[in-house]
Amino acid sequence: MNSNELHIRRWVATLVILAALVGGGVLALGLRNWSGGTVMGAGNLPVTMARETSPVTLGNFANGFSSVLKPALPAVVNIHSSKVVKQKGSGMGPFQNDPFFQQFFGDQFGQGQGQAQPRSQREESLGSGVIVTSDGTIVTNNHVIDGASDIKVQLSDKREFTAKLIGTDARTDIAVLKIDAANLPTLPIGDSSKIQVGDMVFAIGDPFGIGETATMGIVSATGRGGLGIERYEDFIQTDAAINPGNSGGAMIDLRGNLVGINTAIVSGQGGGNQGIGFAIPINMAHGVMEQIETHGKVVRAYLGIHPEDLTPTLAKAFGFSNASGVLVGDVLPDTPAAKAGFKKGDVILKLNGQPVDSANDLTLRISQSAPGSSANIQFSRDGHTQNVDVKLMELDEKAENVRGGGNEEEESGAGLEGVNVQALTPEIAQQLSLSSGTRGVVVTSVDPSSSAAEAGVQRGMVIQEVNHKPVNSIEEYKRALAGSHGTVLLLVNYSGVTSYIAIETH
Repeated sequence: MNSNELHIRRWVATLVILAALVGGGVLALGLRNWSGGTVMGAGNLPVTMARETSPVTLGNFANGFSSVLKPALPAVVNIHSSKVVKQKGSGMGPFQNDPFFQQFFGDQFGQGQGQAQPRSQREESLGSGVIVTSDGTIVTNNHVIDGASDIKVQLSDKREFTAKLIGTDARTDIAVLKIDAANLPTLPIGDSSKIQVGDMVFAIGDPFGIGETATMGIVSATGRGGLGIERYEDFIQTDAAINPGNSGGAMIDLRGNLVGINTAIVSGQGGGNQGIGFAIPINMAHGVMEQIETHGKVVRAYLGIHPEDLTPTLAKAFGFSNASGVLVGDVLPDTPAAKAGFKKGDVILKLNGQPVDSANDLTLRISQSAPGSSANIQFSRDGHTQNVDVKLMELDEKAENVRGGGNEEEESGAGLEGVNVQALTPEIAQQLSLSSGTRGVVVTSVDPSSSAAEAGVQRGMVIQEVNHKPVNSIEEYKRALAGSHGTVLLLVNYSGVTSYIAIETH
């Protein structure tokens, strides 16, 4: 090979390398701008590129989640509480209060020499708690220590302390304890408002008293309410295993932040975990804790109505095209709502400019307002939308109306299928704890298979209106029902609280 051939080959090789570099640069530039360009044959297919990644990725947990749980476990404690209850004993056992036996034996088994003295019995409860300050402040569930005369706290290092009860709030099932200790491990307080369905969480506690246990799951739902577990509900739902003894324990996120206090489960007949557990959001629990430490109690505002979910049937009965808003079933006297002019049958649509989704949503948001503050409420009455500013008052927990009671008087037939009623006499009104001026007919029995029972009509309710027509007697009740087809709307009074019930008739 002569020198000329070698020179030509080197020159060709140089050109090939340069061409490859130029082609590679053009290709790289094209790829960088590819997301904003057009793909042949793909039409206008939108292409979205990820702009940011999650702060915590599962790639950081190649060997499991010990890096999250190891520092968190010592901040969750075991709580053992006990209380003494007195029970009356009797030779008649479970029959001592049976009217049939009392008719024949009178009080001979409960009086004189045969009378048994009250017996004391100690009841014990197991639960969990979370250390939130290094000097020994612990948050747990109220039901874990409710009525306890003795509260013991055991740390993960087996040290045991007698806890002092700082305060409780039964309405949210939160209790705050204090132990005399220092330099304790704590859990950082997270922000439960940022929790989303699908987020991974851990539940830590002491189920069945077997020892500290961590389970894993996802957030199944947020904002769960209306379950009848607590008065104020805004639960985080999870499928992380929560069992008896987990109550008061911690729900943490992937960063180890405390986002909830485990509090309840939906269990089957066996009573164990079914994959549906609930935790109180830490934002709510922390707010309750701060109020207990500052005021010794939780101060809440109230409106003074009995709110009802506006179901499709009720919406139809009130002439609404959709079930959006909250129905005012009753307005309590001398309350902010009464002073603002609210009436039964009003439908609340917005609170401070934000839509109201349910009765639980309205109750929760009002309760979190400051007493004395003003709330702007948008509502509908007779098809007209209005706005009113209401000055909220402080809730007197003891003054809240509680439903209950019943009646077992003889029945008298009436016109609503499956429902028997009779005239409301002053004697019956007194038995039902109703005011002397209450008018209506009292429900004495309801067929469990009837549409009325399905809608919620119960024995002991007093029907005061039928399709907006007042009912003062059985005759008026029958006339109001005469010719009714489709939906029947009842205004009922149950232990002093009125509400609407819509029944689909056939």
